[in-house]
Amino acid sequence: MKTLVRLAWRNVWRHRRRTILLMLVVAYAVFATILYWGVIDGYEESVLTAQARFVGAPVLIMTRAYRDDPDPEHALPDLTLASALGEFSRVHAVALRLEFPALIRSAYRAESVLVRGVEPRREDKVSAVPAHIVEGRMLQGPGELVLGRALAERLDVRVGERVVVDTAGPAGPQAAGLVLLGTVETGLPQVDERLVLVDLADARRLTGVDTATAIALDVPRGEEEVVAAELRRFLPPAVAAYGPAEMLGAIRQDLESNRVGAIPIAFLFAVVAAAAVTSTATVSVIERTREFGMMAALGLAPARLAWVVILESAITTLLGWMAGLAIGYGAVGLLARVNLLGAAFSGLVGAWASLPLTREMYTAVRPVYALYGSMTVFVGAVLAALIPARRVRGLRPAQAMRIQ
Repeated sequence: MKTLVRLAWRNVWRHRRRTILLMLVVAYAVFATILYWGVIDGYEESVLTAQARFVGAPVLIMTRAYRDDPDPEHALPDLTLASALGEFSRVHAVALRLEFPALIRSAYRAESVLVRGVEPRREDKVSAVPAHIVEGRMLQGPGELVLGRALAERLDVRVGERVVVDTAGPAGPQAAGLVLLGTVETGLPQVDERLVLVDLADARRLTGVDTATAIALDVPRGEEEVVAAELRRFLPPAVAAYGPAEMLGAIRQDLESNRVGAIPIAFLFAVVAAAAVTSTATVSVIERTREFGMMAALGLAPARLAWVVILESAITTLLGWMAGLAIGYGAVGLLARVNLLGAAFSGLVGAWASLPLTREMYTAVRPVYALYGSMTVFVGAVLAALIPARRVRGLRPAQAMRIQ
């Protein structure tokens, strides 16, 4: 067998052009498989991450009771956690939130809303909303508020005008007159039609809650779920950390159903890739029929000759597989850090209008992609080895040597 391996190795590099061609086919199959799933999974992660920054935050810490029943009565018991969270290396920013149901009234109309009390100086670190103010400015202190643009239009209120916020919280019925300082437009109905931001001090005065209903955290992109899981181990039993997947369950289910639809396309591609590898190897053997005939005439048994062909295919496929893994993971690794896909895809995919990504899309990088690519190459390699080997095994030296 050692002799056959050496012979196969020499044949691989003696026919350099054929070898490079087969390696390119295999490498492309692996590269395309990794890139395909990196884009599919990256799209899902990008949508969840972007929406989390609009409707919530990358990670939210709240009591389990508030998660099940969003009432200010279930607010955090104290804020000692907020100062401790800043010590975690992967927590980049911390901001307090106090949300409560209320009635907002202008001179013309009233709407039921969920008001979010925020820390103006910290909110832009954990949310994308302040960056999407299209008229006016972000609130800077008590007595001010920011509305979604569609909500402001329904209320028929403009920047500089006053609205009234009515609520009935633990402090009893309360009301406050606030001045509209800015409007937000994101393309997301949940924000444009419902958003109400007020200063945290106003929210505390209206509700009588002196802590917060949630602590919003900014963490590295793509690590939201990991950080949330790590934080749960250090939080009190009544408090939990939630990432985008748990905060946006309905959206995640829609995206996962779209991912299921991508499986038949991936399967079809795998079949085509395996056929390409097989046909390339088969054509290579057909072109070398005269050469194999001479080797058989010199005494190399058909079975051993078939092993040479199998070993050649295995070596070439292995080299192509390794190159494909390196290029594939290099590509998705680059696209996971640099936003090269966002602008292109946002202009092509109309559905993104309802799933704002802030023109950002990154690929995912997961070890399982190597398995997907390997399965495709394995099928192709088996067919590429067995079909030509069977042809060589039945080769007749005299007849093969007459082929030009």
